[in-house]
Amino acid sequence: MAGEAIYYGTGRRKNAIARVRLVPGTGKVTVNGKDAVAYFGRQQLVDSATEPFRVTDTEGHFDVIARCNGGGISGQSGALRHGISRALLSAGEYRSELKKAGFLTRDSRVVERKKYGLKKARKRPQFSKR
Repeated sequence: MAGEAIYYGTGRRKNAIARVRLVPGTGKVTVNGKDAVAYFGRQQLVDSATEPFRVTDTEGHFDVIARCNGGGISGQSGALRHGISRALLSAGEYRSELKKAGFLTRDSRVVERKKYGLKKARKRPQFSKR
C-alpha cells in the first residue's frame, strides 16, 4: 500500500456532511463502515452518489471510504456525491466533465425556518371571518 495516492474531498448537502477518501481499487463503496447499499437501504441513492464516476469514466478505478453524518439518507447521498466529485478533482483532469454535469456546485437549498405566528415556515393558521 506504500506510495498509493489517496484523494480527499468534503461534500455537503442540507445538513449532511460527507468526508470522502478515494483509494485506487475496484469500485467498492463503504459508508460509515458499512457497504453503501446496506447503509442507504436503496440502490437509487447509491447510484446517484456514484454518478461522478460514470461521468468521468472512472467506474471501478477507486474504492470510496466515506464518513457521513447529519441530515437524512437523501442529504447524505447528495453530500457523498459532492465529496466524490471534489476528491476526483485532485485525482485527475476531470473538472470540465464534473462542472458540466453540475456536481461541483454545493446545493444551497436548506429547510426554511419556522416563523412565529405561523404553523410552519409559510402555512398560516386557518382564517375565520366570524
